[in-house]
Amino acid sequence: MKVQVIFYSMYGHIYRLAEAVASGAKEVEGAEVSIYRVPELVPPEVLEKSGAAAAQAAFAHIPIATTQQLTEADAIIFGTPTRFGMMCAQMRNFLDQTGGLWVSGGLIGKVGSVFCSTATQHGGQETTITSFHTTLLHHGMIIVGTPYSEAGLMNMTEITGGTPYGASTLAGADGSRTPSENELKIARFQGKHVAEITHKLVH
Repeated sequence: MKVQVIFYSMYGHIYRLAEAVASGAKEVEGAEVSIYRVPELVPPEVLEKSGAAAAQAAFAHIPIATTQQLTEADAIIFGTPTRFGMMCAQMRNFLDQTGGLWVSGGLIGKVGSVFCSTATQHGGQETTITSFHTTLLHHGMIIVGTPYSEAGLMNMTEITGGTPYGASTLAGADGSRTPSENELKIARFQGKHVAEITHKLVH
């Protein structure tokens, strides 16, 4: 059973969640988990000036995803930052190259799931994930979220991400906030839950 975690991260917040998601998926017996990142579109000089280049150095070792490799997976868990309530351009560009897979039905019946980050508490986490689902549905994928059996979704004692649609984190307007333990716990749950559902489907 192959699980792919495919993400884009500018400052490392989504990368941290991706690691947690992968960790959770690995808890399921028989899960072969791989992490990939989608290609960057921002010019190097802009990344350097914004401080993103230094942040991305921490995960520069993660291999770049290709659209064709998606057919090898039984489940794909996508991670994206939010850009004005939707997925980022880097992830959209990657998905826009999957037209051939759509024509061939290459992703039909595979499990799909999404996690994200926003700068602010109400910055579009739910719209980002649910609008991402539209693309997965066009590919015939089976969408899995994060049910309320994960108690962290009910946490009212702190500001925290986490939705029934998928794990999420709050980065802060300046990107200074890192994922909290509750957010990472939800991400681990998502990875494990997706892998468990996938295991049932493929066996």
